[in-house]
Amino acid sequence: MTAPLIRIDTLSKRFQSGGGLFAKPRAMMAVRDVTLSIGKGEVLGVVGESGCGKSTLARLVLRLIEPSAGRVTFDGTEITALPPAALRKMRRRMSMVFQDPYSSLDPRHSLTEVLAEPFRVQGETLPPEQIPQMLEAVGLPATFAQSHPHQLSGGQRQRVGIARALALRPDFVVLDEPTASLDVSIQAQIIALLADLRDRLGLTYLFISHDLGLVRYFCDRIVVMYLGSVVEVLPDTRTAPRHPYTQALMASNFAPDPARRRMIEPLTGEIPSPFALPPGCAFATRCPRASDLCRQKAPALGGDAAHPVACFHPL
Repeated sequence: MTAPLIRIDTLSKRFQSGGGLFAKPRAMMAVRDVTLSIGKGEVLGVVGESGCGKSTLARLVLRLIEPSAGRVTFDGTEITALPPAALRKMRRRMSMVFQDPYSSLDPRHSLTEVLAEPFRVQGETLPPEQIPQMLEAVGLPATFAQSHPHQLSGGQRQRVGIARALALRPDFVVLDEPTASLDVSIQAQIIALLADLRDRLGLTYLFISHDLGLVRYFCDRIVVMYLGSVVEVLPDTRTAPRHPYTQALMASNFAPDPARRRMIEPLTGEIPSPFALPPGCAFATRCPRASDLCRQKAPALGGDAAHPVACFHPL
């Protein structure tokens, strides 16, 4: 891996909900003691079931939400300790493409106003001559400048979201399921666009997706999360998984071969409530290899430094 651009150290986020006259408040750890690094120019994929903490982790890395514990270091600067003014300046170098291209754009704004928004936040003005360049960089004609989001297709809206994320020429971009709501043919165009922009601009991506085939195609390494914790980091997309959950997750990917589909062994057991996690490994209730040790003690992410896994009985 190249020199780290992002360092994440024991990052955690605790949410509290409920509470009132007759109800006690409940708390959950959406992200628990995550430690990672992302190299310059790398595409780091994050996968896991819905509710495992992927999007929360992404927002913590950008400090869109405040962590409960831990720290994030961006290119040598700890952003979790920056005051608001300094953080706003640092955000010139990082941005995010949101999952839903429909709700992430203000329907009242033209594309010119949408693209000017990052500059307004920084107290600057977008030069008018840059607007055609920004649109053409993501494959949209310059004539769209005065169009509104409702006049565009889903793929075109997502391209606008990408153009806005790249407006200030950042070094690091979080891609939170950027193709989830798009047709397959449009997904391929968006991924090709992101790959081209990465090569031309030297970008670093944190790529979140449920599409395991897409993650294997697009990413350099893969982080697997389960109920807020990282359970395995695959050093490349060809490495066989060692955690039972990763194996089950990868096996669930659609395969057109009927013989391969028959080999899939579905997971059994109940998913623990994130408000009441068991004392040991959170996956023990569904793991076919679980032992008494797994139910009593939570495994730490460790082992091979190039391929860490949080499991007492890895494959």
